[in-house]
Amino acid sequence: MGRVIGFELNSQDPEKAVAFYSKVFGWEAATPHWDYWEVTTGNKSIKGVNGGIAKGPSDFLHGTRIQIEVDAIDDVMEQAKENGATILRDKMEFDNFYLAYLVDPTGIGVGLIQYK
Repeated sequence: MGRVIGFELNSQDPEKAVAFYSKVFGWEAATPHWDYWEVTTGNKSIKGVNGGIAKGPSDFLHGTRIQIEVDAIDDVMEQAKENGATILRDKMEFDNFYLAYLVDPTGIGVGLIQYK
């Protein structure tokens, strides 16, 4: 089962976005890594989702994407394509996880994460 584990806000001015969300909502932003600022949105003892603010790539300049954790990213990507999704970014490998981006048949952007 896929569970939403985070979000990504994309902006062409991520520093300004980080400042805005920090000042208005009290989010804490980590030091950026690859033009991506991890953000903590509140106390861990209270329900909520953390995420990140990123410099929007050319295929998703502005907007919000949810991040869904999956057990088998290749299988989910295949199922998504069979059901009308467009793959924006094929599976990418990072130190502890794999990541891919797709757009569902209605135009909603989604990130898929499989932890190693």
